[in-house]
Amino acid sequence: MFDLNGLREAAQHIRGHVAPTPQLAWPRLAERLGCEVWVKHENHAPTGAFKVRGGLLYVQALLERSPGVRGLVTATRGNHGQSLALAARSVGLPIIIVVPQGNSREKNAAMRALGAQLIEYGQDFDEARNEAARQAQLHGYESVPAFHPDLIRGVATYALELLEAVQDLRCVYVPIGMGSGICGLIQVRDLLGLKTEIVGVVSTAADAYAQSFEQGRIVTTETANTFADGIACRLPSADAFEIIRQGAARVVRVSDDEIADAMCIFHEDTHNTAEGAGAAGLAALIQERDRQQGARVAVVLSGANIDRLRYAQTLARPSA
Repeated sequence: MFDLNGLREAAQHIRGHVAPTPQLAWPRLAERLGCEVWVKHENHAPTGAFKVRGGLLYVQALLERSPGVRGLVTATRGNHGQSLALAARSVGLPIIIVVPQGNSREKNAAMRALGAQLIEYGQDFDEARNEAARQAQLHGYESVPAFHPDLIRGVATYALELLEAVQDLRCVYVPIGMGSGICGLIQVRDLLGLKTEIVGVVSTAADAYAQSFEQGRIVTTETANTFADGIACRLPSADAFEIIRQGAARVVRVSDDEIADAMCIFHEDTHNTAEGAGAAGLAALIQERDRQQGARVAVVLSGANIDRLRYAQTLARPSA
């Protein structure tokens, strides 16, 4: 996929646009869970999510391979789209982004503010992805997938920052959307020769990757009805699945209620905003707290992009 030199080159490029995000150990989380809890704060990235790293590297590499590219098209629930819109704007390329109907209003607004032409189509990400392919053919633009080696190498720079900064991590909990975040983390762990367990996290309502991991083959689901839109996947990437199958310790399911509780705990214990997918790792750690007693563990707070009204409703829940 990539070697350590390629990863460090990616980190150098991305640092020109994105400062390294902090990894912090939070005493209240440790007190609550009985283990040393480090949080990788990708919610502090310029677009509020880790995906910005992948978009910047992908567009740079694309222009090196194909300098005649006229424009970009992609499908997203929001964070991937923001990353590509920012990257496209930085090099003067037009971009069309397709989102499902009913997508996050504030994520849509952010993509438009970055210069994207937004199209709302379909009931979920997979239907939006089909329309994006049609738009790419119609306009003669480059179709950008949700999972690609350059996207992985870009987002893997967060894993390099975390694993070089925090020694002797027993375990890292990371959400799985289309898979770039966990696959980058697995590759960096292996390149650094570490024994850290990587645990993927999915929604109980969108557990295609969990079912696939357990059955050893690609399994799709009919629906992905979770408010955690960043992990609302029903059709796993075959390439991502193979990396996860070989490199993850397990894939944990968390419910929307568990995710909402974790969002509240992030707010109470760290005063950080987490979107649903961003809180999934903490929700999984809470679920597995007994097996991590006394350990040093990390969770990836992958993003903070949640609509204000949804977040207010979530914080109004009784204390977890």
